[in-house]
Formats: sequence, C-alpha cells, structure tokens
Amino acid sequence: MAKLHNLKPRITAAPARIATMTPGAWRSDKTSSTARGYGYKWQQARAAYLVKHPFCVYCLRDAGIPISDDSVAVGMACMAKGIGLPMATVVDHVVAHRGDMKVFLDSANWQSLCAPHHSRDKQREEALGM
Repeated sequence: MAKLHNLKPRITAAPARIATMTPGAWRSDKTSSTARGYGYKWQQARAAYLVKHPFCVYCLRDAGIPISDDSVAVGMACMAKGIGLPMATVVDHVVAHRGDMKVFLDSANWQSLCAPHHSRDKQREEALGM
C-alpha cells in the first residue's frame, strides 16, 4: 500500500496591517474627540446651530431648492417637488480646520449636512482637494 503524502498548507499568515493615517497628520495621535475640541461646548454649539439651520445644504442644492432657514418655505418647496424634508444631523466645517481652534469655532465656517452627505460627498470633496 502506498504512503499518503501530506499537502502543504495553503493558508498563510496575513500581512501586517497598513497604517491608515499619514505620519505627522494633525490627527495621527490617538487623542479623544474631547481633546480634539468636540467636547461639551462643541455639542452645545452644534445643537444650537442645528436648531437655527435644520436642513442639509447639499440635499437642498441637489433638489434645486434655495437654501433658507425658513422651515415653511423649505417645506412647501419640498412638498411641491414631492420629497421629504432634508433634515441635517451633522454640523460640518466648510473649510477643514486641521486642528486650528480659531477656524474650528468660527460659526461662519459651519454648514448643516445629513449623515449620508457628510460621510460620502463631503469626504470625497475633501479627498479631491475641493
């Protein structure tokens, strides 16, 4: 009877994880969100901004509705187009602050976005340098 030969294993160890942060980037250290400025004061400012500016500016732009803080006018325009109200949940910095607290706290540099637009379109624009 012939001897059976063992097969060599086909599974190998996974390669080392590739670093996702560029060394020296402003967020390369592992600090908490509070240490980066997103603490209690930011949460209060964010909530107040969303009360005054409740609609996603990208959703309004995509629907061809003029950006306005007038809820009735935006609601009527959305109803006329047959779409729901584009409510924002994220306060985004128009110009990336990169850790600069003066730019971070400048409310003229803020815009209201919905989570999908912030996670998709805004991130793509920043990656492309727009």
